[in-house]
Amino acid sequence: MRIIARNIVRFIVVILLQVLLFDNIMLNGYLIPYFYLLFIILMPFETPGWLLLIAGFLLGFSIDLFEHTPGMHTAATVFMAFIRPYLLKLFGPRDGYEPDTFPRIFYYGFTWFLKYAVIMVFAHHLILFYLEVFSLNEFFSTFLRIILSTLLSVSVIVLSQYFVFRK
Repeated sequence: MRIIARNIVRFIVVILLQVLLFDNIMLNGYLIPYFYLLFIILMPFETPGWLLLIAGFLLGFSIDLFEHTPGMHTAATVFMAFIRPYLLKLFGPRDGYEPDTFPRIFYYGFTWFLKYAVIMVFAHHLILFYLEVFSLNEFFSTFLRIILSTLLSVSVIVLSQYFVFRK
């Protein structure tokens, strides 16, 4: 029950931080750190797939409501939630994840977390930005934006691991 309450609070906090703080940080005119992705990244290992998809939908839909982007964040966040179990299995230790641990730097180290976060954020940004332009005419400029935004978002997410989610 405590984990459920903690995740509800985290859900609200990441949305508020994204909308009130991070959406107002814009680098180069179009790079925004997407901090709200941290919610899906940090969900417990035992979270069932159906709950991940629902959480991804609600999270993306909430951001879409605030940013007036009809379904783009929802689609990208649901895709991110969909691939999460496969990535965790791919990067998982041979003996499986320790009980009562979470996907954080504290438990599994910097390298493990960085690989996991980069792929999750990259997958999200790939869907989001190509849905945004909805064209392949600007393929390379959009891909550059995906790479730069991934680096920015992952930097903020990794920093949060050291300052906010220490244990």
